[in-house]
Amino acid sequence: VGALIGYVTNTIAVMMLFRPHAPRRVLGIRFQGLIPKRQPALARKIGEVVGQHLLDKKDLVAALHKVDLRKVVGELIDSALERKVADFRKIPMVGAFITPERIASIRDSIVDSVLENEAALADKLERVLDENLDVAHIVETKVAGFPTTRLEQLVLDVARKELRAIEVWGAVLGALIGLIQVFVLHLFNAT
Repeated sequence: VGALIGYVTNTIAVMMLFRPHAPRRVLGIRFQGLIPKRQPALARKIGEVVGQHLLDKKDLVAALHKVDLRKVVGELIDSALERKVADFRKIPMVGAFITPERIASIRDSIVDSVLENEAALADKLERVLDENLDVAHIVETKVAGFPTTRLEQLVLDVARKELRAIEVWGAVLGALIGLIQVFVLHLFNAT
């Protein structure tokens, strides 16, 4: 009996982390799952933790410095040149002068010109990130905007085994307490 009571109460407790999603009244008492009820506060705290300890601006700047700017700038310029060259090739007199070698030369010149200021470009990007990127706020907004069913699914995806263990431990502890009660009652009845 103790095991059943322990299991059922812990199962209900785990369910009440999320359910009911919306506030409900039972016998005049208002009930709502703990996580849906505190979702804005949880979102704020998760945002703080992620922004301060897991993915701060220094981490993002360090990742930015690992980016091969020559490759990125080259790809951007290639894309822009392809569009412009296609337009120029439509002009009869100009199209004949646009050779693959000229395009490569123009591309390399532009990339070299841009990357002459690579350090300044990286510093500018770092300042822009520092001034405009608020990881904590982004995470808070995302978590606060999750539907409660989605938030529940995310938590269950991460902690399903642990929540199940809580339910099982409820049964184990309930059984243990039941056995202790039987033992104590037996001691008192024996005397």
